[in-house]
Amino acid sequence: MINGIIRFALTHRFAVLFATVFLIFYGSWIGGQLPVDVFPDLNKPRVVVISEAHGLAPEEVEQIVTIPIESTLNGTPGVTEIRSTSGIGLSIIYVDFEWGTDIFRNRQLVSEKLQQVRDRLPDDIETTLGPITSIMGEIQFLSLKSDSEEVSPLELRSLADWVIRPAIMGIKGVSQVVVMGGQVKQ
Repeated sequence: MINGIIRFALTHRFAVLFATVFLIFYGSWIGGQLPVDVFPDLNKPRVVVISEAHGLAPEEVEQIVTIPIESTLNGTPGVTEIRSTSGIGLSIIYVDFEWGTDIFRNRQLVSEKLQQVRDRLPDDIETTLGPITSIMGEIQFLSLKSDSEEVSPLELRSLADWVIRPAIMGIKGVSQVVVMGGQVKQ
């Protein structure tokens, strides 16, 4: 078999040369049109809804905040999955959309649905949309706590808002720092 291929290539040199040149040019042309993405997006378009419910236990957060928001978000066009976690005073809802949908349209749809559910939530619940991130963009979660009772949650939140957040935002490549919890200075 190999001998036959070599014999054909030697007797039909111009055909082999023409086929080689054609394949080089065709491959270069096709290769130039291929989309190149060094860091491909590995997750579906996702909108994150973060709700702060100060002083509530996880079970209360689930009943009062998470379930009403989830039930309102069900049926939103393009939604494939809704997942949530409820903790002490915090509810995080992950709303995944179909591949290829526009993230800004998705955020708009979720914002409209959140306006519908505001009447069913207590007045002190703060609900915001998380920043636009990907699975490769969420790098680290930090927590501030004090072993001393002399430092109040208000002082910790002020430290996070006015010292730590600006310092982290000053680092090249950091696009967003979200501060949650504590008592906000008014």
